[in-house]
Amino acid sequence: MSTACSPTCGCAGADTSVATTDNTVARVNGVALHNSDQTLSVDELRQRAYTELLRQAAQNRGLLAADDVATADGIASEAASSAIEQLLELSLQIPEPSEEACRRHHAAHAASYRVGERANVRHILFAVTPGVDVKALRLRAESALLDVRSHDGQGDPFSVVARQLSNCPSGQEGGALGWLSAQDCAPEFAREILGHAEVGVLPRLVHSRFGLHVVEVLQRDAGEDPPFEAVRGAVAMALRQQSYVTALRQFLSLLAGQARIEGVDLDGSDTPLVQ
Repeated sequence: MSTACSPTCGCAGADTSVATTDNTVARVNGVALHNSDQTLSVDELRQRAYTELLRQAAQNRGLLAADDVATADGIASEAASSAIEQLLELSLQIPEPSEEACRRHHAAHAASYRVGERANVRHILFAVTPGVDVKALRLRAESALLDVRSHDGQGDPFSVVARQLSNCPSGQEGGALGWLSAQDCAPEFAREILGHAEVGVLPRLVHSRFGLHVVEVLQRDAGEDPPFEAVRGAVAMALRQQSYVTALRQFLSLLAGQARIEGVDLDGSDTPLVQ
């Protein structure tokens, strides 16, 4: 049974990006994305830029009234959201994956479709919060990792350090999170603890949207791999999603290349719209 933990641990989702803009107002084709007194994370600023690119493209295609305007809070109007959805349906070509492609993908990613895999885990969370000194936080996390990996086998130093340093309420239980499956974790946390054979304190810090984790895997349950026929629908859906992500990124890159972008760097960034 899993021990309850806080919204800041690696078991659920939220973005804690702390990079911010300065007082320069970011714009897309002259349209402001925020007020001059607002401080936004990099991801939120990019999100607004991509949404504004799509809103303007919908207007240019005649799908949205010319009098629809962007708002300072970055929330698109109901009409704009509907028009953007229609724009993407018209603009993105998503091929249906073939049987051969599905089988290749399944063979290469069989572990992704494993059912019942779980791990008995405990952790020490060093939470990333707005204004935190990330470099100093990393040094504290690395020091804690060294401490729990280099003990002499006497006592339970992991539990002691978790109680002293962890920013998760589970620290009071020695960091115990109990048995976790992929559905119980933030995706980036699950990728680090599942699909591996390691047992014991992981030799690396685990990064999640919540911060840095020192993680110990106490036990593993490998689950089972269902046959291709049982997961063919899920495989096809995954390939369609990959195609959609690729098509959307290409479309947004095309729009950005044709637009005048000020105050926000979209080059080489992941597309927040598809995260």
